[in-house]
Amino acid sequence: MQTALIDALNAYAAANGGGEGVFETPIGGFGFMRTSRETLPSHIIYRPALCIVAQGEKQVMFGDAPLAYGEGQALIVNVEIPAVGRVTKANREKPFIGMVLELATPIMRDVMEELDAPPVPNDDVGLGAFVADFEGPLADCVVRLVGLLKTPKAIPVLQPAIMREISFWLLTGAHGGEIVKLVLPTSRTRRLSEAIQVLRNNFTEPVRIDDLAAVAHMSPSSFHQHFKTLTSMTPLQYQKQLRLLRARQLMSDGKINVSDAAYQVGYESASQFSREYARMFGTPPKRDAIDLRTSPLERAL
Repeated sequence: MQTALIDALNAYAAANGGGEGVFETPIGGFGFMRTSRETLPSHIIYRPALCIVAQGEKQVMFGDAPLAYGEGQALIVNVEIPAVGRVTKANREKPFIGMVLELATPIMRDVMEELDAPPVPNDDVGLGAFVADFEGPLADCVVRLVGLLKTPKAIPVLQPAIMREISFWLLTGAHGGEIVKLVLPTSRTRRLSEAIQVLRNNFTEPVRIDDLAAVAHMSPSSFHQHFKTLTSMTPLQYQKQLRLLRARQLMSDGKINVSDAAYQVGYESASQFSREYARMFGTPPKRDAIDLRTSPLERAL
């Protein structure tokens, strides 16, 4: 199964310029990366997704919580979280090949409603990501999904059915109790996700914990505690990462300068922005933007 997945991804890469880098695909929410070298830490925002390593190894830091996964494993993310990821094993003979498939929440909700015995969630809030073995029927579904790249006209017809299969095996598998939290409106994870979405949509504005707690139907103290458990950071730290990541994107695209980026993402002081940016990314914003334009792999998801 692993060999079939590697062959399919390599074939698509070869047919689309070959080499290394990030490969977008006509399958919505699905892309992959191939590199023959270990990479520097890369700041990204994970959305609910299956992050599968076909070859090599990777480590992701959610706040101060590290998760490592390699061949035959997947990182399953069930909430939107900023993180720092890096490839930790890759070489010319066996390049790192990793793919990301965003989870289709509406499809998953429909599948859950059709189950005779839906999974029972463990409502204890934990980190919103975990590592699991990638094997069996779930792996078979992903291989078939990737196989659609050979016949693009089949994608809009067959992709929804395969995503239903993927949702079924995730919900009925060993980690169904965690996966189901994505779609149950009464779960703490789901309610926290709604508050995260409000924070994300208004990240340039001051954080108001009381308002976010009300969205999650929690007291402010309970919300703060559960938010930190789920994301491994406080709401203020989460907002800061959103601001700095957005500013980094704007500058790396060459659209605006440092001061304009700072004010656009909500900073009132350009000097404070530069200090916090350098602390997070390890280099001043102007220099970092130049480096990113010449090193696209460091921007990879």
